[in-house]
Amino acid sequence: MGKSRFHWLCFPFLRLTSRFRRCPLSKSSLIIASVCFVYLLFMVSQVGYSQQHRDRRTDQDKYRHTRGLYNLDGSDSAYLQTGASFVVPTRSNVVYITLKSKRQKPANIRGTIRPKLRRKVKRTKLANSAFTQNKLGTLEQEDAAQIKRNIVHKPPGGEARGVDYKSLVIIDKSHTDERADFHISSIRIYSQRAPPWFSPQDVEAMHFLADSKVLRIRDVSRGVSPSILIFEGETVVSVTNQKHTKRINVCEGQCGIINSPVDNPEVFAFHLDRVLGLNRTLPAVSRKFSYLHDGQPCPVVSWDASLYPEGLTAGLSTLTLTWGQYQSSLKQRCWHKNSRPKADSSCSTVHHYEWSKLVLFDFLLQIHIRLDQSCCGFRPRQEDVCVERGHHADCGDQNHIQLKNIVHRSHDPRHLVFTNNKGFFDRNEDNLDFRLLEGIKELPEQAVSVLRSRRLREKLLQSLFLDQTYWESQGGRQGIDKLIDVIEKRAKVLLTYINAHGIKVIAMNV
Repeated sequence: MGKSRFHWLCFPFLRLTSRFRRCPLSKSSLIIASVCFVYLLFMVSQVGYSQQHRDRRTDQDKYRHTRGLYNLDGSDSAYLQTGASFVVPTRSNVVYITLKSKRQKPANIRGTIRPKLRRKVKRTKLANSAFTQNKLGTLEQEDAAQIKRNIVHKPPGGEARGVDYKSLVIIDKSHTDERADFHISSIRIYSQRAPPWFSPQDVEAMHFLADSKVLRIRDVSRGVSPSILIFEGETVVSVTNQKHTKRINVCEGQCGIINSPVDNPEVFAFHLDRVLGLNRTLPAVSRKFSYLHDGQPCPVVSWDASLYPEGLTAGLSTLTLTWGQYQSSLKQRCWHKNSRPKADSSCSTVHHYEWSKLVLFDFLLQIHIRLDQSCCGFRPRQEDVCVERGHHADCGDQNHIQLKNIVHRSHDPRHLVFTNNKGFFDRNEDNLDFRLLEGIKELPEQAVSVLRSRRLREKLLQSLFLDQTYWESQGGRQGIDKLIDVIEKRAKVLLTYINAHGIKVIAMNV
């Protein structure tokens, strides 16, 4: 049965082959060639279609794979739900594209350049004021003479009767008008707020000292003391200082003291004081006056009338104390925990912690005019003041050496004010004044933590960058780095001294 069915299925093929064998040779060859040609066309068409379909599927998979990695939207999710084939990624979602970062306003130090438009406008303004600059000397003399006739001859009253106003000068109008018109400040604060170690009062004082329009400059003599140069700005004095201002009759508004260009370390000292969290110096900036010191940048310090309670002729409100009395007060820890010292003690009005802050500050800057005016703790040079005036010979009787420049405000005798902060950066580590540290058993925690954190350089750079005039006067970043190098080396020496002598580091919030 199965054999008959096989013959029945194969009968058409056997019949066709028998007929093909009986055909002429030429006709059979033509048939074979035609069949081969048709088969070849069919195979070529099948191969082309399959390759095209494979390429289309590959492109779709790549497209879906890319969108699935970086931006998978609703259409792609629907595609995944249909169960269609999808190439599963084997790597993490990383895009290897280097993008130019968005420009940030520099809260940290960076070399920000002013727009060229400002510089072009500045040149134009200066060109228009060429006549004023050329005739500056004549105009200043005329203005000074006019104001002298109106003001200087007016006799001073009250406590300031002995004060002598030697000169009264009007500032260069072109310089101030230029700043007023274009609001170009030399205090560079590009972020929304200044660094956290500056108070709003510090920022306001810095802007006033650097950018205010100067109404008049007075050369005020103080008897035997050297005269000071005070400028009055176009700003209303605060209510808290009005009584001091009226009392000594020197500054009718907000004022600043102009020092010599050699006193530029005053500016560095101000920033170091704020970075360490001591807050004992007066705000100071660097400013140029075209008619003073040949246009060189000079430090300008805030005027504080409360430091002269008895008038300029009486001098600063200083504390009279010898080295021996000072060492005795350190041992007694005067005013510690607000306890009143005994009547027979040698305590002064200054709080015990204030000496620790002063010592740390003076050691980093190597300021010896307060605690070591005779230069007993280091090897002085022949040109130093202590050698020229013969003070160095007093080191044999150190206990009776008088401390100088220990200043406090008349209404706040517990806290010191650091004035005349001209530091010395040319003193090597093998010639530091360790006498400043004598008798000190505690140091302020906040300041020491800044020294230990290794962020002193970063904070000083951020702080000093604000004062553009001082920054450029020191040679830019390279010059500032050299100054910070000196402070960092002294900080390491101080930290070593703290560990070696077991000095306590405590909070001093008084």
